[in-house]
Amino acid sequence: MQYLPQIITMCVCVLLSAYFSATETAFLSINKTKLKTMVENGNKRAALVLKLSDRYDRLISTILIGNNIVNILFSSLGTLLFLQLISNQDVASLVSTAVCTVTVLIFGEITPKNLAKDFPDAFAMFSAPIIRFIGWILMPFNLVFAGWKKILSLVFRTKEEEKMSQEELLMFVEEVQQEGSIDDDEGDLLRNAIEFTDRKAEDILTHRVELEAISSDASKEEIAEVFSKTRFSRLLVYGEDIDDIVGVIHQKDFYVGGGITGKSLKDIMSEPVFIHKSEKILDLLKLLQKNKSHIAVVVDEYGGTLGIVTMEDILEELVGDIWDEHDEVVEEYKQIADDAFIVDCAVNFEDFCDRFDIDSDSDSISLGGWIMEQLEKIPVKGDHFDFEHLNFRVTKADSHRVFAVKVTVGEKLDDDEKE
Repeated sequence: MQYLPQIITMCVCVLLSAYFSATETAFLSINKTKLKTMVENGNKRAALVLKLSDRYDRLISTILIGNNIVNILFSSLGTLLFLQLISNQDVASLVSTAVCTVTVLIFGEITPKNLAKDFPDAFAMFSAPIIRFIGWILMPFNLVFAGWKKILSLVFRTKEEEKMSQEELLMFVEEVQQEGSIDDDEGDLLRNAIEFTDRKAEDILTHRVELEAISSDASKEEIAEVFSKTRFSRLLVYGEDIDDIVGVIHQKDFYVGGGITGKSLKDIMSEPVFIHKSEKILDLLKLLQKNKSHIAVVVDEYGGTLGIVTMEDILEELVGDIWDEHDEVVEEYKQIADDAFIVDCAVNFEDFCDRFDIDSDSDSISLGGWIMEQLEKIPVKGDHFDFEHLNFRVTKADSHRVFAVKVTVGEKLDDDEKE
C-alpha cells in the first residue's frame, strides 16, 4: 500500500497524456464546415472549438507543454517506483524505461489518437473548455513560446499565411461532396467557379466555321432570311470577308414596330468588341459588361477572326448548358454499342482525352481539329486511323471540316476489320 499514491499519480499522468494526445489529433481533424453549421444553429461548444483552432499556435503550445509535463512526471515516478522495487539499479532503470515507454505509447499516444481521429468533432467539443482552462494556467509559457516563434520567423523569414492552391480547393470540394454536405450539382457549380478564372477565350469560343455572319452589302431581305433561319438574336456583319468584322446587328434593332426598320444597316449595327484568344474569361466578362455587349470577336495572332465568345458561353462555364426553346439539343457522345460511340467533332479535345483516357500533346481545341492533324488532310467520310486503344472512323464530313466520328474502344483493328 505504500506505493499506492505513486501508482495513482502515474495513472492520472497517463490519463492526462491520453487527453492531450487525443485533443491534438481531434483539433487537427475537425470538420470546420460542419462546425460552422453547428455554430449557426447556436452550438456554443462548436463556436469555442473554432475560436481555439483559429489560434492554433497557442493551442498546440498548451497541448505540447501539458503533454511533456505529465510524460516527464510519469517517467520520473516510474523510475523511483522501480528503483524501490528492484535492488539492482541498472535493471530497475531498464525495466522502468521499457514499461514507461510501452505504457505511454499504447495508452498515452496510439489508442487515444486513434479514437480521437474517429470522432474528432465530438471530442474537440468535449475537450475545448478544459484545454482553454489549461491554456490560461500555462499562459506565461505560451507567451514565451509566442515570442520565440516571432524570433524564428524573422530569422528564417517564414510566411505567416499561405493561400490555398486551386488543387487544394478542388480536393476540399471533393471531400465535402463525399461527406454529403453538398450534392452533385452544388459540387459541379463550386468546381466550375474555382476553375473559372483559369479558362481562356480559346477554351469556350465558337469557331469561325460555325459562325453565321452577313455581308455589309447584304439586302434587308437577305438579313431577314438569316435571322429567320438561324433564330439568332444577333448577327455579325463583315466587310470584305469573315476576317473583316465591322459590326454586330441586333434583331430588335432590325425589326421595329412589327416590320423591318427603314434605317440603313450601318445606322443600326453596333461596334464589335475584339479580344485575343488568350484573354481570361473573367476579364472578358468584365469587358462585355463595360461595353454593354453580348458578343466578343476572338482574333488570332494575325488579326484574323478565330471565332466568337458570347455572354451565354461564359455563363455556361459556371452553371452548365443553358437551353432555350430554339436550341437544337446535340448529343455530344452517343453510345451505339458497349465499346463504340458517335462523337460530335466540335467537343473540346481536352475533355475528350479525359473521357477516353488518352494522352496527346496536340494544341487542337476541338476533336475535329485533332482528327485533321492525325490524317494530315481534310477528312472525308470513311477515313479511319488508330490512336492508342481507340479506333476512329469519320462518319460525317463536308468539303472543309469533319462533323462526327465513330470511336471504337479496344484493341487496334487490323485492315480487314477496318474495311
